[in-house]
Amino acid sequence: MSAESHSTLTVLERLQELAEESRKEYERAQRELKEMDGLIRQSTREVDKCAQRSTQAAQQLRQIEANPESYPREEIKAAYSAAQDAQMRLFMMRNQVEQLQNKQENLTRFCQQTRRFLEIVGQFSAVPEAATEKEQAEEKSPVKSIIRIIEVQENERQHLARQMHDGPAQALTNLILQAEICERLFDTDPTQARSELSNLKNAVTATFQKTRDFIVTLRPMMLDDLGLLPTLRRYIENFEKRTGISASLTAANQERRYPPHTEVTVFRVVQEALNNVEQHAHASHVRVALDFQEIQVIATVEDDGSGFDVANALAMARQRKTLGLIDMQERAEMLGGTFQVESYIGRGTRARLVLPAS
Repeated sequence: MSAESHSTLTVLERLQELAEESRKEYERAQRELKEMDGLIRQSTREVDKCAQRSTQAAQQLRQIEANPESYPREEIKAAYSAAQDAQMRLFMMRNQVEQLQNKQENLTRFCQQTRRFLEIVGQFSAVPEAATEKEQAEEKSPVKSIIRIIEVQENERQHLARQMHDGPAQALTNLILQAEICERLFDTDPTQARSELSNLKNAVTATFQKTRDFIVTLRPMMLDDLGLLPTLRRYIENFEKRTGISASLTAANQERRYPPHTEVTVFRVVQEALNNVEQHAHASHVRVALDFQEIQVIATVEDDGSGFDVANALAMARQRKTLGLIDMQERAEMLGGTFQVESYIGRGTRARLVLPAS
């Protein structure tokens, strides 16, 4: 058996080990989903009870407010305290149900992806050991690609789920609480209610802007309509405002349109490079340059930050199975292009992407 054939069998053996680990994780996730379903039903029933208690407390409070002279001061104070406690308990239980539902959705997606992965592994396992070296070699690349695609998809979905929960979802939960406070204050303290309503309006505006930024991060709609240069110009302007890092964009040659998969890859690589600058570079300025050519497009991101050891960073990324540099490199290679990073400690970083026009 040749070295290449032996290497292919080694990959298949490793794939089988990975499949066995995934199968165990799948079974564990299924058990956790079943337990979580019971918790959600139990918590939902508790939310209904809390909502009923909150309504009763609010009704009692309205009766007291309609005729406060008929009630002792201590009873009025206790009614306000009971209403506040009921509202807070209701808010906490709603938030708990929301967190459980988010976790349930993530686990469901994980189970779907794992099941699909196990189906694909089963297809590759059906290849006979007596297959020719050519057939085995042809299997080698697809196996690695499939595993990598599944890992990237699942990591990206988990990342988006965390962003949604920590960002818009949490902000909307706070808005609901503020709205309930305003509603309660209108009957007791109109002046304070107007003040809280103003705060609510500002919070809604901020949440709306964060949601828009979140959507732009996911997929800028203007990329399809206006093209790469205007989209990156807008993104870099927002990057400069958000981070306080001076940023510039230059373009060489006349702007031209490329296939959608090419343009979105350029945008994603520049986006990821700018994220690295924001999180790790400690830079004061970053420059993005585009070179529109007939046969290829070149994107360069250069900063004046602290720099890093590229070889060590790549090794650590592979060891930890994180995305970042490796993801950008693989995106470029899958489209027949190249992605290179030059960096030295204390001398900044320069990332260069080259993609063919078609």
